[in-house]
Formats: sequence, structure tokens, C-alpha cells
Amino acid sequence: MAKVIETHDLAVAFGKGDERNIIFRHLDIGVEEGECVTLVGVSGAGKSTLLRVIANLIPAYEGSVTLETEPDPGRRPIAMVFQAALLMPWRKISDNVALGLEGIEISEQLRRERVEHTLELVGLSDYGDRWPYQLSGGQRQRIGIARALAVEPDILLMDEPFGALDAITRAVLQDELLRIWKETRKSILFVTHDIEEAVYLGDRVLLLGDQPARIVNEFPIDMARKERRGSEAFLRKVEEVKVGLVEAMKLTNRVGQS
Repeated sequence: MAKVIETHDLAVAFGKGDERNIIFRHLDIGVEEGECVTLVGVSGAGKSTLLRVIANLIPAYEGSVTLETEPDPGRRPIAMVFQAALLMPWRKISDNVALGLEGIEISEQLRRERVEHTLELVGLSDYGDRWPYQLSGGQRQRIGIARALAVEPDILLMDEPFGALDAITRAVLQDELLRIWKETRKSILFVTHDIEEAVYLGDRVLLLGDQPARIVNEFPIDMARKERRGSEAFLRKVEEVKVGLVEAMKLTNRVGQS
């Protein structure tokens, strides 16, 4: 299957000269069309930074990012969902969802249709006339996902979108995301600190570690998602990734102390 995201020898550095801090280097990853890849790693390894480079929000220091998407003036090829929904309190929910559509060449009727469709997709079709303060944290995060989906991206980048939610709401939204993913078949790169979440959602789990950071391990998840949560095979895979993360932390700390 074709790769829709591919990085080659990618590096990011902050600062200049002797003060330059290289976050990661020689980073090669790929996400195939319709694949959901989850990314975990040691603190400070650059997981969120990687998403921002792919989204062209910050520049690469070295290397390249290739996105295989279909050009269309009525869509955006890539969209990002952040940990905080970042809704504008002075705009109603429908107008918050439509925010990403500003500057896209579509008619007003199509804009309304996309807003209605994505609100229905996230299960909040009756909430368009409400204000952000009237929504729960989980509902606001659904609106953040709807806003990203409204631009009809090929690629969805998700930066710990459920990290600030309680455990029950988080589990519900994980299932909602999988439902939406099955309906839309977007290619997803999902950053999380939660190992169980990474194993539950991902087709593959990538582990970022070392200093500068790199992909130190990859874990294919070959069990059906309906067999994952709570099963013995699922728990074994979670433990396998946890062991890998501990080894990555030891590697990173050893390099940092040398």
C-alpha cells in the first residue's frame, strides 16, 4: 500500500551555533494510506514536534517530509487535532467547526453541509447552535475532531487529543475515533503517552527514544480491535511496549549522562 507520509533523514533543532539542541535526527517513518499509527516515546523525544514538522508548522533542520495527497482547492490535505480543543468562546459550535474551512474555495451551501456532516459524524448533530462553555470536555474534544474532519483531509495528525480527559470519557472517545476512522479511512498519526491507548488504537506502535531521538523500536499490532481491550494478548502486547519504553529511557539517560 502507498505511503501517504514519509520522512527521510529528518532532523529538528532549536537554537543556533553552540546553543543548538538537536531534538531528533535521521528520523525515517512512514504511514500508509488508511493506516492508524501510534507514536510513543520518552519525555522530550520530540513526538509533538514531529507532528508539527509534518504539518509544516515548524521547519525541519535536515531531511525531508513527503506527503502523497490529492490536490484539491476545496479541501486541505492535512489537519491536526491538539490536546486542547482550542475552541473560540465567542463563536458558536457550528462556527468553530467551520473555522478550518475559511480560505477554502467552496460555496456557502457546501460549507454548511460539511459542518452538519462532521457534527453528525462525531455524534453532536444537535449542538451546532450551542456555545463552547455549554459543552463538557469530551464534547469539546469531539468538536476539535469535527473541525479537523470538516476540511476533508487525507491525513489526520493527533497530538494527545484525549490526554486531559478522565478515564471513562477517554475510553469512549477512543472507540468513537475508531468508528470515525473505519467510516472515513483517514491516514492517522496519533501521539500519546498512554501505552494501552497506543496498542488499542494503532495498527503499529512506533517508539521514539535515544538522544538525539530516533525510532528505536516498532511493534506491529496484529490482533483485531474487538479482541484488544482487556484480552490476554492485548495485555501481553502492552507489557511488551512498556518494556521497550523502559529500555528506550535507559538508552536516552545513558546518552544524556555520557
